[in-house]
Amino acid sequence: MLEYSMFERLPFRSQEEAIARDGTLIAQRHHKGWTVTLFALHHTFVELWSGRDAEVFSTFKKSARAVDVLEPYLEGMDIQDYLKFQK
Repeated sequence: MLEYSMFERLPFRSQEEAIARDGTLIAQRHHKGWTVTLFALHHTFVELWSGRDAEVFSTFKKSARAVDVLEPYLEGMDIQDYLKFQK
């Protein structure tokens, strides 16, 4: 299991491979010309910020609350899809 602090130290290509191999796509949003994609990776959240000239992964501190991480994405998410799994 790759801890989030170790993920941050990896080169971009290795981060990309880790997300492709072990990550789960959660949601996507747009912010000031960037496309921001949220992934879950080994019990933490990772964002991929994609712009016209750059792509950057960012992670959240372990102390970040899931509700705070997910809040900017809620407008574009269909919560009904997730509620089906709660039954």
